[in-house]
Amino acid sequence: MSPPNVYVFEAPQDLAEATAKAFAQEAKRSIRENGCFAVALAGGSTPKAFYELLAARYRNALDWIGIHVFFSDERTVPPDHKDSNYRMAYEALLSRVPVGSVHRMRGELDPPEAAVLYEKELTAFFGGPPGFDLVLLGVGEDGHTASLFPRTPALNVNDRWAVENPVQKLETIRLTLTVPTINMARQVTFLVAGEGKAEALKKVLEGDAPPRDYPAKLVRPAGGPDWFVDRSAASLLGNL
Repeated sequence: MSPPNVYVFEAPQDLAEATAKAFAQEAKRSIRENGCFAVALAGGSTPKAFYELLAARYRNALDWIGIHVFFSDERTVPPDHKDSNYRMAYEALLSRVPVGSVHRMRGELDPPEAAVLYEKELTAFFGGPPGFDLVLLGVGEDGHTASLFPRTPALNVNDRWAVENPVQKLETIRLTLTVPTINMARQVTFLVAGEGKAEALKKVLEGDAPPRDYPAKLVRPAGGPDWFVDRSAASLLGNL
């Protein structure tokens, strides 16, 4: 496994622009070599800015029909709910570009049923274990990524592609890709912005806390994840 690659940008807008450029490059390469580009989107405010920029700047520059969109996690709410990751991505990006297909997690269903359905959808699309070209992720102030929260049951799952994950501290259940699914991706990119993420980022990248306490540490694809972070989020990191 390669070490993580950390790229620091002065402001969130710079981070969004760099991510959009990297996304476009990866999409073009994948479509050129394989005929399609399969990406799992992340939720949250940082990806939203990138999605909006991607739709505005690259609408006519990419073969969107060859891009197939999935999600790294979802809240257990209907797709039109204000907290839905799908709704955010739809409003910021998917309603504005003609992607080849969209595969959302069905947060309105019973969580175990929704997880099984998503696994079936993944298997049908990939013809076996999912092999994403790109998985986009964020990091929470507690070190969670996707909906893999500290010390939750999903962290122990090694034989599923997607699961329902009870998150006791939030008094809810989330849907999430599993660690093995994420780590099978050809590329994984974290997007992290804001001073509020600085402590978590330092503990994930430089701390010695157990991965179960900071689940983003479990993300270890073969090529090493890319970390796109703004200066505020990187403020506590050494060796930069």
